[in-house]
Amino acid sequence: RVDEWTDVDRKRVMNDIIATMFNKKFMEELFKPQDLYSKKALRTVYDRLAHASIMRLNQASMDKLYDLMTMAFKYQVLLCPRPKDILLVTFNHLDTIKDFIHDSPGILNQVDETFRQLIETYGSLSAGEFQLIRQTLLVFFQDMHIRVSIFLKDKVQSSNGRFVLPISGPVPWGTEVPGLIRMFNRNGDEVKRTEFTTEGNYVAPQREGSFDLYGDRVLKLGTNMYSVSRPVETHTSGSAKSSASHAKENIVPNPLAKEELNFLARLLGGLEVKNPGGSEAGFRLNLFTTDEEEEHAALTRPEELSYKVINIEATQ
Repeated sequence: RVDEWTDVDRKRVMNDIIATMFNKKFMEELFKPQDLYSKKALRTVYDRLAHASIMRLNQASMDKLYDLMTMAFKYQVLLCPRPKDILLVTFNHLDTIKDFIHDSPGILNQVDETFRQLIETYGSLSAGEFQLIRQTLLVFFQDMHIRVSIFLKDKVQSSNGRFVLPISGPVPWGTEVPGLIRMFNRNGDEVKRTEFTTEGNYVAPQREGSFDLYGDRVLKLGTNMYSVSRPVETHTSGSAKSSASHAKENIVPNPLAKEELNFLARLLGGLEVKNPGGSEAGFRLNLFTTDEEEEHAALTRPEELSYKVINIEATQ
């Protein structure tokens, strides 16, 4: 039982997991150029890390912990102001880990070495390369829509598991607050300015986060999600109503879905047919883009293939 553990036990678990996670050989393998891990491989690594100490989790707890980890990281990657800020999110992770092991110099050196490897490997990448990394990560997480209570409470996640993107707040470092269009001639001289209003309340960033071993990251993504003073990065207070309505629209069922299921049931012979009211005859199943394409296919089909065509009368 976790509630019977002492502070010494909790400290031991934390140190064991972090020491295993930042093991030199494991980090060397992780930093080798390679394809993105599959979901199965990632889950295997995660399970082994979680059980690298005296702590043991049952399957249900492991599933919940893994879902929380994946959705939290997806949220952080999705809301990064710039692709390069993925590195700041990672630095926030490592800064927090270092706070847990500040009195364990051996493990602290392991984390600092990983810090230096990150800076050396990714510090000089271009914006385009970071964008490719960000897109690759988002593709990996795109079919994961697990609802997380803290995200639902903060209204940064809708009831269908999709995140609510901000329309206000600081713009990415190095960019200007939207609202002005400049037009230039062929010589590069500005010839006209046009202002426009935006729905969001955008502000300029105060400063760029530090990409050094020590420093202020500025960006709060990647810090403790459960901190009482944690700011919500989405800035959706002015658009909560519209965001909720959009989320509601996303979960409205397709009106044709019932007809499609009824049609399938009729094909299987398990539903009594009822004549629809009015002149509507349900829907028509067509495997071709247009009627002309279907007629052309019928005319050009070889006669020897005709016996393979089965006509189904779904209304009988």
